[in-house]
Amino acid sequence: MARWAGWGAGPSGAGAAGGPSRAFLGAALAGSAGVAVLLAADGKWIAAGALALAAVYYAFRLFGGLGRGGTER
Repeated sequence: MARWAGWGAGPSGAGAAGGPSRAFLGAALAGSAGVAVLLAADGKWIAAGALALAAVYYAFRLFGGLGRGGTER
């Protein structure tokens, strides 16, 4: 059984296989944005803000603003 290397485990650790797929990032973006809207409609502003920030993070990862792109050695 393969063992999880953990976060920040170096080049042979977590993320060495390329990170999350574009499908996962798209689903995470849509889900966090949708739930943020629902929470805002309920007046739960802190939770909505947290999920809105998560949606921004996933958008950056999905569209190339964050991640490994071109920094491999």
